[in-house]
Amino acid sequence: MKTKLFLASMVMLAGLSSCQKLERELSTDFTEDQVITSYNRTSFLLNSVYGDLREGYSDVSGAMMSSATDEAEHARELDAVQRFNIGDWSATSNPDDVWSHYYKAIRKANYFLELDKGRVNLDLYKTDLSLFRQRSSELVRWNYEARFLRAFFYFELVKRYGGVPLITQTLGTDAASGMTRSSLATCIKFITDECDSVINAKVPGVNTNDNPGVQSIPLQYVGIQAENIGRVGTGMALALKSRVLLYAASNLFNSPSAWAGSYGKPEFVSFTDVSPVARQQRWLAAANAAEAVINAYGGNPALGNYNQLFGNENHKVLENIFVRRNAASNGFEQNNWPVGFSNGGGKTNPSQNLVDAYEFKVNATTTTMFDWSNPVHKAAPYANRDPRLAFSIAVNQSNLSTESNYNRKLEMYTGGQDASPKPNATKTGYYIRKYINSTPATSSIHNWVFIRMAEIFLNYAEAKNELGDFATARAYINKVRTRLGVDMPQLNVAANDTRDKILQSIIRERQVEFAFEDHRAWDARRWMLGPDILGSSIRGVNITRTGSLDTYAPFNLESRNFVAAKMYLYPIPQSEILKSPGLVQNPGW
Repeated sequence: MKTKLFLASMVMLAGLSSCQKLERELSTDFTEDQVITSYNRTSFLLNSVYGDLREGYSDVSGAMMSSATDEAEHARELDAVQRFNIGDWSATSNPDDVWSHYYKAIRKANYFLELDKGRVNLDLYKTDLSLFRQRSSELVRWNYEARFLRAFFYFELVKRYGGVPLITQTLGTDAASGMTRSSLATCIKFITDECDSVINAKVPGVNTNDNPGVQSIPLQYVGIQAENIGRVGTGMALALKSRVLLYAASNLFNSPSAWAGSYGKPEFVSFTDVSPVARQQRWLAAANAAEAVINAYGGNPALGNYNQLFGNENHKVLENIFVRRNAASNGFEQNNWPVGFSNGGGKTNPSQNLVDAYEFKVNATTTTMFDWSNPVHKAAPYANRDPRLAFSIAVNQSNLSTESNYNRKLEMYTGGQDASPKPNATKTGYYIRKYINSTPATSSIHNWVFIRMAEIFLNYAEAKNELGDFATARAYINKVRTRLGVDMPQLNVAANDTRDKILQSIIRERQVEFAFEDHRAWDARRWMLGPDILGSSIRGVNITRTGSLDTYAPFNLESRNFVAAKMYLYPIPQSEILKSPGLVQNPGW
């Protein structure tokens, strides 16, 4: 029997492209037997599962998710992401409807795990024992890689929809009608158990002696196996577990009465035991998971220079724990360079809300929040600010390049080269700088970072704060603030420290540290701060030039619409409910 497998357009890991189709398609048919006896074809199949990792550069119908939060405004008024901002989305029209994408990816991972791989290397057993052992070890490791990827895909579903159907084997098309949801608790446990399976895995050794033994999966491949950088290591599994348990402990999944009302199936959207004791245990689990990552990286891992986290070689940066490697492209530049340059699309416009979140540095030991009513601040609004502002956001009179064709100061004042009335000019007075290559016409590598060590530090700080350990929480916030290239003053010890005060520091630190990294929308939901972050008024700045003097006046650009608590979770697509009547829709939808 011939089985169709999507192999024809797969690429190797260094340039993974997303394989959007799950049905086992081939431009050239292979039998399953031909796949499971071929090392290369088996490898390509796993790489296609990696290819289903979604990057955040343009994953919401060509826009960044940042433009559906208070981080940014999307310059194109008719693009689909605007549905989030006006509250016009539903079970039949969701700009970020990923249900089908991830279930196709999960089915592909399930199929890979079900393949009998025992015959892949048989031809090598008598001719090259060393290579036979190496590949045999890889085949076992690859199963753990597929299990991790499947777990990650499930978490991407859970953070959007709550409890979802857990499917761990390939199903026929007729099985869809009987599909039902698993509880949130069951899904969380499945994901963390899969992470533990990778963390504790033992795979065959590769020594040439008669007893090669077993070995663990490496923490990370940076510095040891360049060809495998980006593949699943135990560091990824530890880090994903940290993120999952932080979300599991947060308000959204522990406060059903506050947002789900009289929903008849609370187990799908919340833990059923939300007592103070149970919630404390979840925060303890989150703290322990973050601490496990920190300990795995030596107990006190240093954060490197902030400006090295997002360049062409960022997959080689050890603190970037989980990275999707991409082929070179200039698509992000074409979408986001200022419109005053050829090839500049100017789509993602950072908000004044975000700009104002970067602190004003008074001196080496003191900061204050930026204040437009302070004449010193207003006269030079971008001077003496948190350095992450200049790295992340292109402001008026900044420079994006030293290349001759692009080496000029940006003009965001009215009538300037990069401002209104030019078509598609920034609505806010800002353009995105993070990820931008200095020459928009040149392709460069834009690897997407899913999890990095700074997130683990702030996960740990948040969990410790909830447990009442304010000193540890503050210490790990400060590790992020004082890193090379940031060098912000530490948060000072205060006699009147409270959980809420430190949480506000964590919220702001995550806002500026992870700008445009696809955290804000999900942080807003798990903290249940939707009206403040997803439904707030978006502000920009009007800049007027008189002679050589620029004056700045903030203004309200638009009011966002987060009108109902139901928006904390996505609706299950109506098309899926029609196929599977046993699926219960989320509250309010």
